[in-house]
Amino acid sequence: MKKQIVSILLVLFMAQGLFALDGTQIAEKAHDVAKSKSTHSAVLMELIDEKGDVDSRLVEEFGIKENDLSSTVMVFRSPASVKDTRFLKQENGGRADDKFIYLPALKRVRRIASSDGSKSFMGTDLTYDDMESRDVERDTHSLLREESFNGVDCYVVRAEAKDPADSQYAYRVSWIRKDNFVPIKTELFDKSQKLEKVMTVLDLQNIDGFWTPMKAQMENVQTNHKTVITIQKIEFDKGVSKNIFTQGFLQTGRTN
Repeated sequence: MKKQIVSILLVLFMAQGLFALDGTQIAEKAHDVAKSKSTHSAVLMELIDEKGDVDSRLVEEFGIKENDLSSTVMVFRSPASVKDTRFLKQENGGRADDKFIYLPALKRVRRIASSDGSKSFMGTDLTYDDMESRDVERDTHSLLREESFNGVDCYVVRAEAKDPADSQYAYRVSWIRKDNFVPIKTELFDKSQKLEKVMTVLDLQNIDGFWTPMKAQMENVQTNHKTVITIQKIEFDKGVSKNIFTQGFLQTGRTN
């Protein structure tokens, strides 16, 4: 009899939302969304200024995940001004990502220092830090409210770095879908607590069981400049050489 009463109470508590997720739990679920072991994609980057002029770049991107740690390589294929620029990001457990870039004009690989994290990545509206894999533990997460965005029910979560020096932003506010825990909008506030940038997922698709932002936009509302990123083609778990994720590949463009 007691077990039946406990079961009934549990059902009632859950129905009333007394076991609702908190901000940290939501952030953890967003961080743990299923990811493939490898990816290979063709990506179009469009840099759009306040006049509407567009600077387009074609990028080949490779990704790999091992032991829950991911690495990404981006190879710029066009235009000629950025052709053969290569970028490597390696996730580390418990500390900031390692980031390296090869610039053809310099003919050498250089490490991106943490002090350069707030600088623009290749003229886009994303900084090097924006591209980083950020551990949930580095921030304090607060559930602000629940609301619909573009017709989808979302949790609205505020993330603030536990160490203010650990982020270029004062805080971030993300709209995280309730059904799959994918963030589809993020507002980023500068150190003066003014809205600086807005990231919006314009096209989210489930491909081979993986939720994939096929088109996203990062807009700097302070400069009226934006970057639109469109995945033109993507393959999951087709096999990617580990040699790509090395400084040697950045330097030579070859895997052997």
